[in-house]
Amino acid sequence: MKTVAVLGGGIGGLAASYYLSKSSQVTKVILLESSGRYGGWLWSTRRSDGAVFEHGPRAIRPAGAVGCNTLNMVYDLGLESEVLPITYSHVASKNRYLYVNGQLHKMPSGISGLFRTLPPFSRPLLLSVAMEMLVKKGDKEDESVHSFISRRLGKELADIAIDSLCRGVFAGDCRKLSVRSCFPPLYNAEQHRGSLVLGMLLGSGPSPVVLPSRLAQRSSTESWAQWSLRRGLESLPEAITDCLAQSGRVQLHRHATVRQLRPCASGWEIHLEDGVISADHIISALPAKALSSALPSSFQPLIQQLQDISTVTVAVVNLEYEGSILPVTGFGHLVPSSEDRGLLGVVYDSVPFPQHNSPNGESTRLTVMMGGAWFQEVFGAPEEITEECLLATATEAVRCHLGVTMAPSWSRVALQMDCIPQYHLGHWQRLESICSYVRKNLLPLSLVGSSYDGVSVNDVIFSGRTAVKGLLGNGV
Repeated sequence: MKTVAVLGGGIGGLAASYYLSKSSQVTKVILLESSGRYGGWLWSTRRSDGAVFEHGPRAIRPAGAVGCNTLNMVYDLGLESEVLPITYSHVASKNRYLYVNGQLHKMPSGISGLFRTLPPFSRPLLLSVAMEMLVKKGDKEDESVHSFISRRLGKELADIAIDSLCRGVFAGDCRKLSVRSCFPPLYNAEQHRGSLVLGMLLGSGPSPVVLPSRLAQRSSTESWAQWSLRRGLESLPEAITDCLAQSGRVQLHRHATVRQLRPCASGWEIHLEDGVISADHIISALPAKALSSALPSSFQPLIQQLQDISTVTVAVVNLEYEGSILPVTGFGHLVPSSEDRGLLGVVYDSVPFPQHNSPNGESTRLTVMMGGAWFQEVFGAPEEITEECLLATATEAVRCHLGVTMAPSWSRVALQMDCIPQYHLGHWQRLESICSYVRKNLLPLSLVGSSYDGVSVNDVIFSGRTAVKGLLGNGV
């Protein structure tokens, strides 16, 4: 294979290009990014005084094969000394809150938390867990997350904890999201063991094996729960970009919007605004809908399936306050949809990563997340909302939830349009249809990114590796 074109320079496209660049089977890699920067949703503001603010993901989990794989990449890129770990014993790992009935409630943690009745719940969580093993296995091929948890652990947990969790992870509605696609370990535990508890204890099916680097081994030995990087998570795509530029085998193009893809005898013609590029194979890391608009109309069945994968818009408001203003310490708090549909949660950034604070006097950094599946309902059309309105809503939430009456000393509003794909009921069937179409039509096309098989940074990076491995074989 001579030339592989990678469409999209977010973390998925960068990861795919990174793994391609390490193989002698590919002569040339062409990375096409439509915007002026690489990294996609991994986006950090570094202020001149040293403070760091994240406008996308702010911490990555090291757990599992996909977590190990990301740490291996971080190690290979020479970023080990930049890693900021949070251990399971850290207050940000132990203290997470829910804002329910106008109050902050600490989520139960540790063994003792399972035995006691802690508000906002009306009974000990251990009761729900114990009774879960008696619930018979469901017979549906797919089920909403809310329905699944209600059936197995009770409606109260689904209404409060799982509703909030889905808003925090997917900015989505647990009554529409698919348990099979959003939480495969839970679905597989019931399928293989008949119980979530037994699945956790005995395992719920095979998982990929990734040999750990020294850094991944260290994360296990030191019991890391999450990690970030000293100059923000955007350091990761920056390091990958530098690595690709130095490889001599990757052509990097910004401001290169793909207008049309046309199959040809040798693979693809990729039509840009200012020319045409030929490639033997395409790895698309574009959002599903963006890819669908570039495909030829003759690919209608594939186009339709891609367009059916919806996304949500999230307003991310970074705030800095002078002094120490938090009434509690922890990672942050989530808000169930029954409490406030527009406000998803607040992250207490200064608690997990004080290294990102300004060194000039004491300050507190917070991030308020808003909108998601409820954006249009609460705020109206994203194109018409003002930054002033979003900032006012965020600061009012901080005042109401945390009792902070002073105005922030610094703020930044980022409206992340269509940033998180929503794996609604039947998502797995859409993926099967997409893969089947590509396979049957012998298309030299691989799909990576958050539209398909996991929205976390780890999942997206691993999808890049998986695509390259599928293309080139097991040497990746």
